[in-house]
Amino acid sequence: MRAVLDPNVLISAALSPGGSPGRLFRYWLEGEYDLVVSPMLLDELGRALGYAKLKDRVLPNETEELIKLLSRGGVMAEDPSLIPELRSPDPDNDYLIALASSSRSVLVSGDKDLLGLSDQIPVYSPNEFLVLIEAPS
Repeated sequence: MRAVLDPNVLISAALSPGGSPGRLFRYWLEGEYDLVVSPMLLDELGRALGYAKLKDRVLPNETEELIKLLSRGGVMAEDPSLIPELRSPDPDNDYLIALASSSRSVLVSGDKDLLGLSDQIPVYSPNEFLVLIEAPS
């Protein structure tokens, strides 16, 4: 299984390793699914972790290490060039839809705008994706 994790899920994993996003991150490290990343996703993650409200909680060297880990261990996809047919109410999320679609991945997000599209695309909350991963094969 392949998954695109919304940068906010990755941030939550860094802030709270014991929560659902943190568990998802560990499952990726253990090889339970392939994590798809792109330059645009990694840039957004780096920018967000550099915001004043997060900079003290995730230090710059930790941000750098996280992005290196994702770059090396994730499935690096090209940034999607096409605007997806299905659009999010928040246009900033459209690249995540396009990335998941072009890489044939599920999208994992806590964003209500994206979760509201779950009847049209495979998008799951972190808890819902955990259920999929932890289900007996």
